[in-house]
Amino acid sequence: MSTYLHNTSFNFYCSGIYTGKIHFTEQQVMHAKVDLRRRTQMQDNVLDGLVSYVLPLQKILENIAVYAKTEWVKEEVVLENGAVYQKHISYEAMIAGTLRTSQVWALRNQTALDIVTLDGEIIAFLTPNRYGMELIIKDGYEQLTPLTVYQDPLLSQAEYGINDLGTFLIPMRDGVRLATDVFLPDGIPAGTGLPTILVRTCYDRNGKKDVFHRWANKGYAVVSQDVRGRADSEGELIPFYYERDDGYDTIDWIIAQDWSDSNVGMWGASYLGNVVVAAATSGHPNLKAVVDEVNVGSPFVDTVRKGGTLCSWPLLSWTLAQSVGTRTDFDIFGGITVDPQAAVDARPIKDIPQQMIGKASGPWDLWSRHPEYDDFWRNCTFTERGDQVRVPMYVISGWYDGDSAGVSETWRMLSQHDVPGRKIRLGAWEHGPNRARDYKGVSFGNDAVVYDYDVSVLRWFDHYLKGVANGIDQEPRASYYVVGENRWRTSEDWTPVEALNSLFYLSSGGRANSASGDGKLLLVPEEHSPEDTFSYNPLDPLDDSGEREPENLRKYELRNDILVYTSEVLSSDLLVAGELSAVIYAASTGLDTDWAVSLSEVNPQGDSLRLSNYIVRAKYRHGLDHPQLLVAGQVEEYDIFMPNIAHRFAAGNRIRFTVTSSSKNVAFPNTNTGNNPYEDTEPLTVQQTLYHNSQYPSHVKLPVIVEH
Repeated sequence: MSTYLHNTSFNFYCSGIYTGKIHFTEQQVMHAKVDLRRRTQMQDNVLDGLVSYVLPLQKILENIAVYAKTEWVKEEVVLENGAVYQKHISYEAMIAGTLRTSQVWALRNQTALDIVTLDGEIIAFLTPNRYGMELIIKDGYEQLTPLTVYQDPLLSQAEYGINDLGTFLIPMRDGVRLATDVFLPDGIPAGTGLPTILVRTCYDRNGKKDVFHRWANKGYAVVSQDVRGRADSEGELIPFYYERDDGYDTIDWIIAQDWSDSNVGMWGASYLGNVVVAAATSGHPNLKAVVDEVNVGSPFVDTVRKGGTLCSWPLLSWTLAQSVGTRTDFDIFGGITVDPQAAVDARPIKDIPQQMIGKASGPWDLWSRHPEYDDFWRNCTFTERGDQVRVPMYVISGWYDGDSAGVSETWRMLSQHDVPGRKIRLGAWEHGPNRARDYKGVSFGNDAVVYDYDVSVLRWFDHYLKGVANGIDQEPRASYYVVGENRWRTSEDWTPVEALNSLFYLSSGGRANSASGDGKLLLVPEEHSPEDTFSYNPLDPLDDSGEREPENLRKYELRNDILVYTSEVLSSDLLVAGELSAVIYAASTGLDTDWAVSLSEVNPQGDSLRLSNYIVRAKYRHGLDHPQLLVAGQVEEYDIFMPNIAHRFAAGNRIRFTVTSSSKNVAFPNTNTGNNPYEDTEPLTVQQTLYHNSQYPSHVKLPVIVEH
């Protein structure tokens, strides 16, 4: 058995920064680290198990004999351990005076752990991720690997060590002090002004410290802060409420420091993404660049009261995880120590934290005291101050991001106010983007995982904070990955300027109940099309996953309380890319109710793979500021946002649109009574009617790109 990988010395790079040497013994991973401040090589030691590198070094060790004995030939290689690798891209470089060509192999069906070979032998392992690609490379072969993406002469280079200034308690305008760490490039003369990248987190600033301070290696001051009420910061966590003002006050503190050049950028993802968008709405003149990934949206759009409903497990899991202490309990968040189904089914809703974790939740109790959209919620809603946004914002998300509703909300705000310098990148990615090339049975191209993810973020900061003319501001505004076509496209805007809105009208013979019914999607509305009806019982809600994933809805579409409308078989491919929406005309016998819609692609075998879905509460049909209960039997119009997609529907498949009234893993089922949802425990079964004729032309609007 070949053991050439054992005791081979690899150079370790994180985000393009040399991080020491790695070699594998028979039993251990050895790491000769680099001193963070002086950048001097330290001695060889067993890899510290507490260091959270993304590159799975222990996994490489466990499989090293398998990697070494594999014959890296053909277009696809199946390893002895079942891993599937495909030929991806090649690199050419002069090595020791000879032109050499390497081969990159893309891992399928798992989190990407790619391999680079030269003449059939492995010279590198790498893992791309949102924070920065991590690689180990045989010394001298760096030019034959994706590490070259960090060598752009216009890109900030890793020229510095890190000077950790320690922790400061920064007072906000109300006197609450927030724990804040500062990292500077080492060796910068005292008083030298530096651009700053600010990260504000609810997950403990120490958790990703090694990741965020890498920007300091590249000439930035890095400021990492716990938001109020979390980890070492004072105060109480009231999600969304203080983030705009606290962001403003923190920027004020930064620009007053002698190491600041008064140019501040912010980075954030998920809740941290909401934090940076909120800070952007403060209008602070020294906030010059924002990178916003998979951001949580405003409470009535994406969280807490999604679509006006009361969000269930996605919100509940996060809130309970924040409520047991000042540091997040990720076992609760992951549904490990709290049963998601038990939590979602518990009643009354306002008492769920007490039942699930044995104590009250401050945020949950506060939200239950504000059942309607009022000044409290306005202060939590970043779009209320969208006219204050002036900072160039780079928005990043994907088709399987559970917070894509928030991303769309952000992009609509930026577009509405024509914020200069806005840019968006949308991939075949989950909430943790740029991870894998296959997801829930759907396969993408090898290029769905990109090697320049963090490089594009650095280019953004380099341009807007350092003034580097690297051209990122001249690139197309939108870059997006088309699923089904499996390639990247660009456009001058999002929704793509090339897209034409096409209306697909609902129709039936009055029996659209379930996939076995007679519901149709038509390009021309039918003048006389009888309405469809179904009975909605809140005690028997739809229990699909609710996640933004290509779930097969086939078994749910057998239910009679789902109205199903399906197109004819497509004679040719149909490319849909952009923001979606639907307009339905409906009546209910309840005082309030919900409408849940979904778009899917149906193959000849009958599988119905979800592409986009959303849910809205009827009482907010005239706007959040104008809640109005229903009049039994009265037809109302509902204009429903749906999260974006870029998808090529294949010839031979069909388009499907469904309407129902529940999705309990997204939102607690509406009791239909119009009573306070946090307290109501007496649900009412109602009759729902959906209209589709010339007077009430219910339809779904799809942005179609016509190709010639």
